Amino acid sequence: MVRFAERMNRLTGSEIRELLKLTAQPDIISFAGGMPAPELFPVEQMKAAAIKVLDENGKAALQYSTTEGFPALREKIVERMAIKNGIKTDIDHVLVTSGSQQGLDFSARVFINKGDVILLESPSYLGAINAFKACEPDFISVPTDNDGMIMEELEKILSTNDRVKMIYVIPDFQNPSGRTWTMERRQKFMELINRFEIPVIEDNPYGELRFEGENMPSLKSMDTKGLVIYLGTFSKILAPGYRLGWVCAESEILEKYNFMKQASDLQASTISQMETNAFLEMNDLDAHVEKIKEVYRKRRTVMLDAMKEYFPEGVTWTIPNGGLFTWVTLPEHINTKEMALQCLEQKVAYVPGGGFYPNGGHENNFRLNYSCMPEDRIVEGIRRLGDVIRKNM
Repeated sequence: MVRFAERMNRLTGSEIRELLKLTAQPDIISFAGGMPAPELFPVEQMKAAAIKVLDENGKAALQYSTTEGFPALREKIVERMAIKNGIKTDIDHVLVTSGSQQGLDFSARVFINKGDVILLESPSYLGAINAFKACEPDFISVPTDNDGMIMEELEKILSTNDRVKMIYVIPDFQNPSGRTWTMERRQKFMELINRFEIPVIEDNPYGELRFEGENMPSLKSMDTKGLVIYLGTFSKILAPGYRLGWVCAESEILEKYNFMKQASDLQASTISQMETNAFLEMNDLDAHVEKIKEVYRKRRTVMLDAMKEYFPEGVTWTIPNGGLFTWVTLPEHINTKEMALQCLEQKVAYVPGGGFYPNGGHENNFRLNYSCMPEDRIVEGIRRLGDVIRKNM
């Protein structure tokens, strides 16, 4: 009989990935994935960048390269983080990863032994929870409101639990809730981090997709003790198919991530890095991001307006100022996992909320994505969803 490692007992398939198999059918209106809109991918510009790379530097593009990543691309990442996130660093503190999901996987492997505690927001990103589970941690969810993680609750946990090894947060347009931390919360958070000296994983895939309001400084930009590990990605602002993300951290910490990268897959794709670098040299990424934001802003507004019209009394939802998601809360007696099957019969899909809580419960929530459907299908999908909710209430 085949005997698997014990850690495999904690791992299950991603609910989102399983749902996406069902929602691949063209007649289903899917609010399930966190996918960028494919019609916004810069296909022709990427084609030109690929030709340029292969014509001018094809042999290098098809060869192995350094673990840390293509230097010219890392330079551009450093420049962008300085402008967009207020992070002052250099390429020696940046590692290119195979998507920021790999950064999440490495984070648990670098910091967590079996039985160590990871703190995260309540709710938190399902993909991170699944990545961390392989290292067999215990999870503690820190209560959250519309302004982000509640600092009094965080302080209480840090003061009474000496097994906390890592904190995972998404301060900007959080997945799944769409919430953004206030400046006051960020400052208080960094005070607590400095006091208790706990490493923080700051995941920021959506930060550039702000529709309104002021940009907030990243936690990493406020980091005076080198405790924040920042994860960035090109997936939401360029194209997820290239699988390019990055980790920015202090030398002692980044060295450990480098070791993990070498052990895992040696390096991120050489040709993906060189083509992305060529795209950035040949095009204005800021102008491209503005186009994305304009489309997502409209879709967000259409979805929120449709929810006001079609959702019954007693249903609440978040109002995101950016990113890809809104988070819906139904009366507690409704199980959104069971309701999802009814919705699929009506050819509409969402992600049930339970999986975003590592310790279970909260089955009366679900996540909606507005980036990937055209406006008319958003309205029709929300109408169908409203009908199903009304029957369950």
